[in-house]
Amino acid sequence: MRYSVELMRAALGLALVLVAAIPCWSASKPHVVALGKPQPVKIFAGADENQAVSITVRPLYVDTKLKDYTTGDAHDVTDRQFVVQRAFRVNDSLPGDSPKQSKWVWERGEWLLVDRVSGHVTQVKLPDFDTAYSRVSWYRDYAAYCGISDNGARWSAVVAQAGVRKALFHKNLAKPTTAENAALTSECGSAKWERHPARVTFAPASAQPFTVNVVARHAEELADDQSEQ
Repeated sequence: MRYSVELMRAALGLALVLVAAIPCWSASKPHVVALGKPQPVKIFAGADENQAVSITVRPLYVDTKLKDYTTGDAHDVTDRQFVVQRAFRVNDSLPGDSPKQSKWVWERGEWLLVDRVSGHVTQVKLPDFDTAYSRVSWYRDYAAYCGISDNGARWSAVVAQAGVRKALFHKNLAKPTTAENAALTSECGSAKWERHPARVTFAPASAQPFTVNVVARHAEELADDQSEQ
């Protein structure tokens, strides 16, 4: 009788362990993350939004469900996470337009961090990032780009890190002479990354190129003699 009670207790304990483990097994189910077929669309740039620029958008699916739209190339941050810029449509209809006159236009959006394992999609906070103007050059989880202040009065070269709210590096730049040029071209040019050591070179249109050295969560501009090495 004693052995029967102990056996029943052991069986009950094993059952409880198995029941408790079921949610863990369910949570570990892998997700399927995929970017769909590219589709060419047009966005409108310039001070009067009268210049059509062609871009490519792709749907972002998680477990075959549409999560969002993206534009441009994705960048692998790790073997399970990647970043990609969001694209979205905005209603361009005027008040009083009939439903038959409804008009939707595409725009670039913020950058997204996508986890292939969990299926989570989160926004990447990039300081002074402008969705229409800034063009990001990624290396690892570092982003280099030209930023614009909220009031448009300050232009800057920025190095940021995904998951870090404050910029690692920030340098004020001269503002382009016309707003139209600002919408179509980059004051920084294309930021160019190097490895070992990790550094990025900006080539502003209104100043001499300069190089920024990046170490962990810190970045600083190199002196001219160091940049040439």
